[in-house]
Amino acid sequence: MSDPGLTAPGTSEPPGAPVAGAADPDGLLAEQLLRLTRRLHRIQKRHLEPVGITPAQSRLLRLVAHFGDAPPRMADLAARLEVVPRAVTSLVDGLEGAGRVRRVPDPTNRRVVRIELTDAGRATLRELRSARRAAAEDILAPLTAEQREELGGLLTALAGPTPEGGC
Repeated sequence: MSDPGLTAPGTSEPPGAPVAGAADPDGLLAEQLLRLTRRLHRIQKRHLEPVGITPAQSRLLRLVAHFGDAPPRMADLAARLEVVPRAVTSLVDGLEGAGRVRRVPDPTNRRVVRIELTDAGRATLRELRSARRAAAEDILAPLTAEQREELGGLLTALAGPTPEGGC
């Protein structure tokens, strides 16, 4: 039996705990965002399958392209993706195996390896843009143009402006 002084009146919950049925708008928003994120990942994965690339590889490929004429080092990629270097190595291995990127020596420091796009990688990026647009259309289909604009503003307020280059 619980101590009546340690529970909210008429419940078995501690004082201050949300009462069943009470409004929790922030909790509801958090749950909706999590559900939307999972849905977005499923849709994106479905659209990327025909391209033969995973969402993580897609992000890495876009990031390599963002560096342009100065191919990034593995450490640069790991830092930008906020992952451990070993994770980048695995992604690069997969993309290199598919001929989408290649490892090249740094011209000024032979101990440094840089990652550059191949022609196949650039072609894959074009396919990815189409796949991402199709995935976005799937997820945004229920919204009007006005709602999409409003959502864009809200997302910018939450996530910040889109980085230069769209990576």
